[in-house]
Amino acid sequence: MVNKKILIIEDEETLQKALAQYLQEENFDVLSAMDGEKGIEMVKAEKPDLVLLDIILPKKDGFQVLEEIKQNETTKKIPVILLTNLESIDDIQKAFDKGATTYLVKSEYKLEDIVKKINEILK
Repeated sequence: MVNKKILIIEDEETLQKALAQYLQEENFDVLSAMDGEKGIEMVKAEKPDLVLLDIILPKKDGFQVLEEIKQNETTKKIPVILLTNLESIDDIQKAFDKGATTYLVKSEYKLEDIVKKINEILK
């Protein structure tokens, strides 16, 4: 069976490395981008099975990245999990309006919970 490919778009290096390591241990192929522009390039080039996306990013924020992913014919079906510290109802609503699959607040989820959510979405 081919491993599922996850793209992590996260500028906080410690979190990005922890997520990547945990996902690799769970047999996912992991790609990473540190900013929104690089993230969009990688989504288009790599066509990951799922994107883990922060909102507060350099160059392009997560909402812009999400919008570009969902407006592109070849990437619009890729599930996107927003993983952020922003907890406002407005941000959550905006994320779903733009096509997010789910919205997780970093402080409320452990790595294993995030992986469980990814597995549910990719079934």
